[in-house]
Amino acid sequence: MTSVPAPRTELSAAEARRLALHAQGLIGVPDRRAGAAGVLRDLGAVQLDTISVLARSHELVPYARLGAVGREGIEKAYWNHEPHGASTFEYWAHAACILPVEEWPTFAYRRANYRDRASGGWSLPTSDEAEALVLGKLRDEGPCMTSDFGGARKSAEWWDWSETKVAVEKLLATGDVVCVERRGWRRVYDLPERALPKAVLDTPEPTREESHVRLLAQAGRRLGVGTIGDIADYYRLKIPDAKPLMDQTGLVPVSVHGWAQPAWADPAALDLLAAGGPRGRHRTTLLSPFDSLIWERDRMERIFGMVHRIEAYTPAAKRVHGYFAMPLLAGGKLLGRVDPKREGKTLVARKVSLDTAGAVQPMADALREAAGWVGCDAVAVEQVTPANAAGALRAALG
Repeated sequence: MTSVPAPRTELSAAEARRLALHAQGLIGVPDRRAGAAGVLRDLGAVQLDTISVLARSHELVPYARLGAVGREGIEKAYWNHEPHGASTFEYWAHAACILPVEEWPTFAYRRANYRDRASGGWSLPTSDEAEALVLGKLRDEGPCMTSDFGGARKSAEWWDWSETKVAVEKLLATGDVVCVERRGWRRVYDLPERALPKAVLDTPEPTREESHVRLLAQAGRRLGVGTIGDIADYYRLKIPDAKPLMDQTGLVPVSVHGWAQPAWADPAALDLLAAGGPRGRHRTTLLSPFDSLIWERDRMERIFGMVHRIEAYTPAAKRVHGYFAMPLLAGGKLLGRVDPKREGKTLVARKVSLDTAGAVQPMADALREAAGWVGCDAVAVEQVTPANAAGALRAALG
């Protein structure tokens, strides 16, 4: 009888990296049949962002795992407004995210936080009249966008919200309205009792502690292994001391070579490691900087050795890697990054940074695949660091 190796409680840095990649769906053969909806279920949350260069971040996340998945299919997986039949909703998790609809009860405690003025609650000033106007219009007319309430802004400045925009966003935070649909990237608001499945609305709401334990456990599984800070950050949990809750999550205490803090791992991931896994093909792809593999920058540096910052709001002259630099993942490592731009049918790599000579071919492969996915038939390379790699990259691109 073959003995089963005992799960490891001391992990090397390479083992921790493999567990992280496997938990995030970036090792192995992806289940393309499940599509973007399957990716969302596996990750638990997909972050939203307004920047669209190669594509919007919520599209880049399933693309990184599945390859050239249909972009229309991604939108349908995320936003599917059917009466009482939504499978997702938008809410504040790790920033603004798309979440599976079954998590609606889990975030009841956070909605209560926004209602509680004593603990800070919703910070922007609004009025009972504006909130009543929004709710009345939704009840009488059905799903609405901010344009139906009179517009989102008082001026051309993006931050200068109108009174009804502030009101509807507060009601979204408190759960009095919900967003399960977008049109042209604009939110469509509705009443929860009309948009969400009755079974979800009838599910008993867990206590704050029960929600915290559930979300910590889910985050641990989706990270594979992480410190308390990593795990709490996945859903931006503000817990003064999460350590007493960790015993309730089912996660296993471990140590990782090179990590200054103790860590916890998914027991299934440790079993996989003990059995010689995880096995499978590594994805070669470009990552959104808002991808859940790397959205926590300290963890990204600890696991992959790459320091990365969003430079979209840095003056152009001071940018090092570019407006929306996307890390290159290949062979389970981050080997460089590229700042892409679409110009007609050409994907322009404005700034390419390659960390090793071996990154040239993976970068070429990733750029070619990304170009085809967004409908480009050519790739143009501008600035390359180091400069002596420019010729090799252009040659690899053909």
